Amino acid sequence: MPEKIEDIEIQLLLEALYQRYHYDFRNYAQASVKRRLKQAREQMGFSSFSAIQESLLHDPAMLGRLLGYLTVQVSEMFRDPSYFRAIREKVVPHLRTYPSVKVWIAGCSSGEELYSFVILFREEGLEQRTLFYATDINQDALAKAETGIYDLDRIQLFTENHRKSGGKSSLSDYYSAAYGKASFDKSLRKRVVFSDHSLVTDAVFAEMHLVSCRNVLIYFDPVLQDRALGLFKDSLARRGFLGLGAKESLRFSDHAGSFTDCVREEKIYQKLAE
Repeated sequence: MPEKIEDIEIQLLLEALYQRYHYDFRNYAQASVKRRLKQAREQMGFSSFSAIQESLLHDPAMLGRLLGYLTVQVSEMFRDPSYFRAIREKVVPHLRTYPSVKVWIAGCSSGEELYSFVILFREEGLEQRTLFYATDINQDALAKAETGIYDLDRIQLFTENHRKSGGKSSLSDYYSAAYGKASFDKSLRKRVVFSDHSLVTDAVFAEMHLVSCRNVLIYFDPVLQDRALGLFKDSLARRGFLGLGAKESLRFSDHAGSFTDCVREEKIYQKLAE
């Protein structure tokens, strides 16, 4: 019975989050949501999920704290280097044919994936005609992404990933190190638009040539996955590209028929010409 009560409390908490702030986690994978909320309850010192709901409804500062638990903030630069190598070798040649390019990093978290793309595009000579849109529902994560500052002890991994991705320069060309931090060059943000955007409730906002959304859809239930994939489809220009995470796929989506495989093993798809 206590577990049943907890499930009801969680449903009410998620409903309150939606009604008060329009962040909709009601259809996220429930096992994942419950695990994250339990962690939030324990670490923030609340006695119950109902107590979190009470705080959420009356204290605006609680929103950011709770989103920090509900959204994934773990990433690394050039994560899964073979994905970025495939972008470099199979997608970039197509993008070169456009006079201007728009790239959407959906669920950009604290910015590691974004900077990976900007560096890759700079190395390939495409940065100056590309606009990058970096979106997330977590304002704190977006603020961190805008700083471009990461712990120096992470740089060795970033550097190795960059090399394996086919990097044409040294990653050290793009950051300066001091006081245990690596600060990435401000010029990398010159053509970036940071904005909050929810794949759950928000709409298409521009026509894109490439959308990269990795390790986000795995936290959605099938209904939300389909909504997000439909959003990406509608956002993409004809023959535009969609990159998903290693554990994600279009295969069982209602939108699968709108795409063809570009690099199957890396879950990179190309929108069909309509």
